[in-house]
This record gives sequence, C-alpha cells and structure tokens, in this order.
Amino acid sequence: MSRIDTTFSQLKSQGRKALIPFVTAGYPYADITPELMDAMVAAGADVIELGVPFSDPSADGPVIQKAGDKALAFGIGLTQVLAMVRVFRKTNQHTPVVLMGYANPVERYEQKHARAGVASAFVEDAAAAGVDGVLIVDYPPEECVAFGADLRAHGMDLIFLLAPTSTEERMAQVAQVASGYVYYVSLKGVTGSGALNTGAVEAMLPRIRKHIHIPVGVGFGIRDAATAQTIGKVADAVVIGSKIIELLEHQPRAQVAQTARDFLQKIRAALDS
Repeated sequence: MSRIDTTFSQLKSQGRKALIPFVTAGYPYADITPELMDAMVAAGADVIELGVPFSDPSADGPVIQKAGDKALAFGIGLTQVLAMVRVFRKTNQHTPVVLMGYANPVERYEQKHARAGVASAFVEDAAAAGVDGVLIVDYPPEECVAFGADLRAHGMDLIFLLAPTSTEERMAQVAQVASGYVYYVSLKGVTGSGALNTGAVEAMLPRIRKHIHIPVGVGFGIRDAATAQTIGKVADAVVIGSKIIELLEHQPRAQVAQTARDFLQKIRAALDS
C-alpha cells in the first residue's frame, strides 16, 4: 500500500475524514515550506498538497497565481520543491505529500535530468525525495497509463481532477489509471472562485462513486469550518488552498506557521465533531 492508501485506510477505520491543505512551495518565503508543512501536520493535516510554481497555471485563480509568481521570483522550481520534500522527510515519515502542478515543469525536469536506463528522472527523483502522489492538471488520463504504472512501481499515486462538467466517459477513463484519491473540483472555474454549492456536491458524488472506487476529496471554494464540515459529511477528504494562501500573504515570517496552524485546527475540529 502507498502512504496515501495507508492514511485513508486508517482514517476510515476511525470514522474520520482527511484534511488536505494546499500551499504553494516557496510561498510566502522561499525557505518557509518545510516549517509550514510541519505546522500543518501538527494542526491535523492528513495529506499535504504542495503546489509546484508555474508561470501559466490555467486552473488557478488570482490568489494562487500570485503566490506562484512570488515563488518563481524567489527562484523556486521543481528541483527546489523536491529538496523541500527531502527536508520535510527528515522529521516526518508518515504524512503523504502530493505534488500538484502542470506538465511544463515536469517535462523541463525530464529534459534536464534525463539519465540512461531511467524511464523517468522525475519519477525516480520524486520517489527518492519522499513524494507520495502527483497531480498534474493538464495530463489527460488516456495518455497516462505508462506514467501511472511507473509511479505505482515507485510507491506513488497518480491523482486526477474531476469537475461538475466531467462526463461518465471521463470518470471511467480516470478510474482506469487513478490511484490514491481523486480530487473533485466543486466549482466551474478556477481555484478560489464563486460560492460553494454544497447541494450540487452531494448530488455529484454518487455519480462519481459509480466509477471511482478510491477516496474522493472535494476542493475549490472551501473557506471555513462550517463549509468543511458540510462537505466532510459526504466526501472522504476536504481540500483547502486559496484561503490558506490568503491568510499567509501578509504575515511576517515568524507568524506564517502559526497562522496556518490556527486556521487548520479549526477545520480539523469541525471535521471531527
């Protein structure tokens, strides 16, 4: 079992739901990420999604785009993100880490680090760093059979997005290659946009589960404990990103970790109540 599988299995046996915070690597300070990851785990995070900065993030709204731009200005790329995961793994061997990003940084990494006899330098290096899952927004499932198999061979999961517009055919395609969990985007649009329609989420999840037999996390639009609690009643995991980024934007460095911890503790308490 992957570290993600183990985590969800343990939570299910406890009757609890996964809390999955998202933060952009290298934001709001270039060297803050491992410390921030530790604080989120201390607050009750079960899985951490780490955003890989990219200059043209098509699925991200202005909040996460701005965070990515700041991280890029600090010189944060995929190489630096893997180094952050390695630092985190020095003190934490149990919390799954998922890299979330886009094809371009991965393809550039492959070109730069290609090695004879290695199918994917990215997969090998991510596994060695302690990564547990990969969500690449613009990798279509029908083109990811070999990539998914390579990830699983290295103990990692390939995670996909589903949306309110996803067809039954697309869900079936995702089901063939996805592992770990799937991430249901609860809104039409980009991260941080619109108001969450919890009724629509409740109606969509049974459709997804007809095809998807791994945990389903819900994100995009969850911004407070009450909404997280409502979604946690029907989903296996709650994913929160834009709200965390907003809270961290103007914090002095010494307050970043504590700010994230205080916010996530409230979400954790609501999910567990």
